[in-house]
Amino acid sequence: MCGIAGFTRLSKYGSRGVAQRITEALAHRGPDQHGVFEGSEATLCAVRLKIIDLEGGDQPIVSDDGDTAIAFNGEIYNHRAVRSELEALGHRFHSNCDTETVLRAFLQWDTAAFSRLRGMFAIALWTESRKRLVLVRDRMGIKPLYYYRSGDDLYFGSELKAILEHPDVPRHVDLGGLDNYLSVNYVPGPQTLIRGIRKLPPGHLLEWRHGKAWSEAWWKTPSAGQRRISLDAAKEELDGLLTDSVREHLVSDVPLGVWASGGLDSSAILHYAATQSAGRLKTFSVSFQGRSFDESPYFREIARVYGTDHHEFDLNPEVELQGAIEDFAYYSDEPSADAGALPVWFLSRMSRRHVTVALSGEGADELFGGYLTYQADRLARPFRMAPRGLRRLMLDGLDRYMPVSDEKISLEYKLKRWIEGSLLNPDEAHFFWNGTFSPEQLRQIRPGTKGNTLQRLVEGLGKPARGVLNRYLAVDQNFYLADDILYKTDRMSMAHSLEVRPPFLDHRIVEFAASLPQRHKIRGMKQKHVLRELMRGKLPEMVLNRKKSGFDIPTHDWFRGPLRELLMDTLTPDAIAATGIFNGAAIDGLIRDHMERRINAGYHLWGLLTLFLWMKRWKVEALPPEEEKRQAPARVLAIR
Repeated sequence: MCGIAGFTRLSKYGSRGVAQRITEALAHRGPDQHGVFEGSEATLCAVRLKIIDLEGGDQPIVSDDGDTAIAFNGEIYNHRAVRSELEALGHRFHSNCDTETVLRAFLQWDTAAFSRLRGMFAIALWTESRKRLVLVRDRMGIKPLYYYRSGDDLYFGSELKAILEHPDVPRHVDLGGLDNYLSVNYVPGPQTLIRGIRKLPPGHLLEWRHGKAWSEAWWKTPSAGQRRISLDAAKEELDGLLTDSVREHLVSDVPLGVWASGGLDSSAILHYAATQSAGRLKTFSVSFQGRSFDESPYFREIARVYGTDHHEFDLNPEVELQGAIEDFAYYSDEPSADAGALPVWFLSRMSRRHVTVALSGEGADELFGGYLTYQADRLARPFRMAPRGLRRLMLDGLDRYMPVSDEKISLEYKLKRWIEGSLLNPDEAHFFWNGTFSPEQLRQIRPGTKGNTLQRLVEGLGKPARGVLNRYLAVDQNFYLADDILYKTDRMSMAHSLEVRPPFLDHRIVEFAASLPQRHKIRGMKQKHVLRELMRGKLPEMVLNRKKSGFDIPTHDWFRGPLRELLMDTLTPDAIAATGIFNGAAIDGLIRDHMERRINAGYHLWGLLTLFLWMKRWKVEALPPEEEKRQAPARVLAIR
């Protein structure tokens, strides 16, 4: 696991001082080794966290003839099989690391090599003789990769800060990205919150040759199928896939553990890991002692059943909340309004004291239908048949007679938000139920907005998937998973030099899930049906039958208590006015309504708090309105 970065030098010469600053900015991603390669027109930078082959594999690695160099971030779980195939073709290896395997696979098969790899990765390859730079990102976007066009040159990196080290990169907020951020708590790719900086989409590669650049998909999320398969056959196939995936994810030359929330997904990963691990596994969990959403009874039972060496951290107002939140601005370097970042921060910090690698259960919800929003999508269809005025009247009645709750996500909060979402079109509603500001609220806090582009994102996926559930599984796999869940885990874990591996996102499991009929994912009110039935008899019933609890914090409550001072000191009238893009009176009214318990706006305020802390830390500003109109659109790569 590492961090990569680099830049081309066609228009101007990039000094080694810039490369040194870049590697220092990414040092948390790879504290064990730093390296720089300089070709005639490109520089590659790498920082390495040693997981496989601790003695070899320093990066960047250069081919035997000196013509091709690689900077690699990630893990290739089938690299030994690929290595054997390459050795049979005459390749001779100098290390045991997967980075060298990727390099030699590229030399043998060019970009066709990527489809042979199983794992998570972001890769940069420079070929001197062809003056060719190739960037590639794994199928599901587990590992991040950003880029920026400057004239004929290209800058790239695992994090935005690697690009911001270049003094000629302007730090202007992308207003389209901002509107999406305020709507859904994250910035759906390929946009970012900085004008001109883009994310390389999952499953895509980018080529730069002497000033010309283009991008293309080398893998696409499978379209939903209508495969005819019985539940028993599906369970058997999934059992085999999980067995193989977890076995591969357990390979490590450093200490390894499992993140255990006590939920179905992480418990399933722990089950398969325990059946294939010779030693006693370490498990790590976060509790919220005394709160209704505390998961400690579940993860303690799982730790007992599997006899793990268990460690847990209680997240409460007495810990260093403000310091951790302020650190987000640096390590995130693109804000996420997902309040789950806070427990993941403390979970990562605790885990790193004991292990270097942790397995997680991420991805199962998006593959098999685990979120409550999928039920909201389904139930809203008949509800929309009720007159719009009647639905508004019901919402007003709930506001009047159902008191605001301090719970994390209370019944009151869910009912009000569900009815409010029913007033939007179905695609907007799906984003809204897991987001924050509605289109009407967005216009209030940010006058002049053109609105979010979420509908266009859905349309950009192409032909709608069969069925409502499949449609929104595709949306979440392409955006929410990559740009919120995986982004959050990558930033919070790598801030502590911890590698997190999600076995559910093995592409064979992704393709299997896409092929299943909807009834094997959600049946009535039972979600993740095939996975739940597979684990029946393996996991305790209390885990199988428990309700899903989101992994975040009680923002509504904490902004009225321990985080109130940080919020008020950050969202000051002067700070709001200085942006030139927000309505200070509207934000002040939102804060006042929340504090006086007229509404629960904790998630809205969390998004604004993290945004303002980020803009201050990275000196990101909005262009004046007249200059924003004069600016040419950000340069976008051609798609082949």
